[in-house]
Amino acid sequence: MKSLRLTLATLLTLLWIIPGQAQDMRMYNTVKTKLAAGGQVMGGTVDTPDAEIYCAMANSGFDFIWIEMQHSSLNYTDVARMIWACRDAPAVPFIRIPDATEGDIQKAADIGALGLIVPMVDDAEKMKNAVKFAKYPPEGRRSQGGGQYGRLWGSDYRRTWNDNLMIIAMIETPEGTAAAAEIAGVDGVDAVFVASGDLGSFTGKPQGDPDYERLVTRIKSATENAGKYVGGPSAWMTSREGYQFFQAPSTGALIRIGARITLEAADPCRFLPSGATPVAGENPCP
Repeated sequence: MKSLRLTLATLLTLLWIIPGQAQDMRMYNTVKTKLAAGGQVMGGTVDTPDAEIYCAMANSGFDFIWIEMQHSSLNYTDVARMIWACRDAPAVPFIRIPDATEGDIQKAADIGALGLIVPMVDDAEKMKNAVKFAKYPPEGRRSQGGGQYGRLWGSDYRRTWNDNLMIIAMIETPEGTAAAAEIAGVDGVDAVFVASGDLGSFTGKPQGDPDYERLVTRIKSATENAGKYVGGPSAWMTSREGYQFFQAPSTGALIRIGARITLEAADPCRFLPSGATPVAGENPCP
């Protein structure tokens, strides 16, 4: 009888564990898994509909592609084609949506974005709505519709989406800074991005100014206290501590940087005045 009880107990344990294991979510958002492991992530910015440029960026070593739809003429058809063209690239697609409307969020998710970057966040209500529109029930009210998301991320997309999605709030204004704790505290918000340039534009203060730095510190501290990731421009990766999520320069800027490096490698004197020495001990430039 004791043996039978043990057998039944073992069986019941297995029946309990196996369904639990079946509930483990398949993770395909590599940005989210890398952050959870304590790493830092960098996204290259794309604001052109050229699929070849998108693919070059997505295969160049970035963790994700920051697809710029707030400050560009890109439409969702353009972006859907770009994402599909490089569906096997290591860098996963994130979209900075024009605004946190239900339509923008639904379309961005339907075409395959794994991250939604919400601009101009001044209060927690905007992020509560973003989470509600982005996640499937019971956590939100995203409806089931058409799109290429299933072909990109698998037949279990509906079941895995809420766990794989990343939602990032951008704080760009003094109003957003004042509400940083409430914004970061919204359930479903994964990260808060300090929009360094816009913060300076809205306040009239440059980086390094005490007033500017107080705003940055307030956003960062509020985000850390909420247990969320902190984002900023790529220049902050080496100049400031405690940031995990970064935006790299745009494709145009990277083309200019790459062209200059290529030209300087071919002709060290190209950008130097006559008489300057490219490397100590070498002949001066003609």
